[in-house]
Amino acid sequence: MAIEVTDATFDEMVLKSDKPVMVDFWAAWCGPCRMVAPIMDQLTTEYAGKAVIVKVDVDANQKFAAEYGVRNIPTVLVFKNGEVVEKQVGVAPKATYSQKIDAHL
Repeated sequence: MAIEVTDATFDEMVLKSDKPVMVDFWAAWCGPCRMVAPIMDQLTTEYAGKAVIVKVDVDANQKFAAEYGVRNIPTVLVFKNGEVVEKQVGVAPKATYSQKIDAHL
């Protein structure tokens, strides 16, 4: 399972990570988000030890969604060294997400 990150833990888990971090901005009511969730769970297993996969519920945690201009969900951002290096808005195939992580390993 992807790790649930909140506004309180985002800085430590994402911005200060020494590994690339893929952040899935989602909401419980969002149908397309439910399509992305199992992909994120698979990637969590596949990239264990190499990259970190986390999810942020935008209804409960709006600070960083607003800061990074997340207007549509699902939006997936990849962070490296505290900076956004990749972005995917909307549902994409698993291979798309894998490529975005692989580019920064």
